[in-house]
Order: sequence, then C-alpha cells, then structure tokens
Amino acid sequence: MDLEERVAELERRMAALEGAEAPAPARVDGTFWALEGLKAELAGAGAAGEDGAVLFTGTVRLPTQERYEWQFGAFTERLLDEDWATTADSFAALGHPVRLRLLREVLGGRRTAAELAELDDTGTTGQVYHHLRQLTAAGWLQSTGRGRHEVPAARVVPLLVVLTAARP
Repeated sequence: MDLEERVAELERRMAALEGAEAPAPARVDGTFWALEGLKAELAGAGAAGEDGAVLFTGTVRLPTQERYEWQFGAFTERLLDEDWATTADSFAALGHPVRLRLLREVLGGRRTAAELAELDDTGTTGQVYHHLRQLTAAGWLQSTGRGRHEVPAARVVPLLVVLTAARP
C-alpha cells in the first residue's frame, strides 16, 4: 500500500471516529490503528525511521462548537538529540493551577480578561493578567485584541495531549 492509500485509510478511519458519540477506545476494531499506521509510515522512511517515532493526533469539538483537527509526528532520534531545556518555558507556563484553569475557561468560551478575572479562586485582576501574559509568552494563548484571548488553533490538540499525558 503506498503513502496516498495509507493516508486515505487513516482519514476514513478518522471520519468514522468523528461520528462516534463516545470517546474512541485505544483499540478500534481489535487493532491499534494509529500505531499500525505509524509503523507503516516508518517502514517507508528507511534509516530515518529505524529508531521509531512519536505521533499525536486529535479531532476536537470544544464547548464553543469550534472544531480542530491536528497531527504531529517526530522521529525518536531527533527528539532525543534536541535540547529539551528549550521547552522549559512552555512547561513552566502550564505548571500553575490558575493558568490551567484559565486555559480551560478560554477553551470553554470565556475569552475576555474581564470574564476571566471574575472567576473565583483565580486571584486578583493583576494576578490574572500576569498569568495571561505567561501563557501568551509561552504560546499557549494569543491575544485577539480588546482584551480577548484564545488558544491558537495549532495548540488546542497539543494542549489536550499534554494534559492527557500528565494524568496519573
């Protein structure tokens, strides 16, 4: 099966999952379809794929009815060779409960700094603005003007992946 056929098959399976009401289980039809697709891609990658790769993907509908579809993959060798310290600021921005709450609220539809500052247990208005600046500097939020914020489209699925990976 060539690359185009494999991608078409993955898209077909994703479309089938999008129609499901319940979250998709790790196994669909008795196989690890995403893992098997990744292995097939790696088989065609030659030496670059010898050590494996990581793939994350998602299709998301937020409470605001916005939809996001995203995927990203990286070869293991590249990941292990990178300077992980460059990601410290991004992780640090997520390392505060109030910042995580603000992100959840923004994804849920509260977009203005004023709305976010009205929430219980988020601190003073100045503290909320501080947290919003930290999230914006790390790329988890972007300002859309007039005190409005949103999670950039390319960060919605990665944010949910990070939260999923961090669960005990």
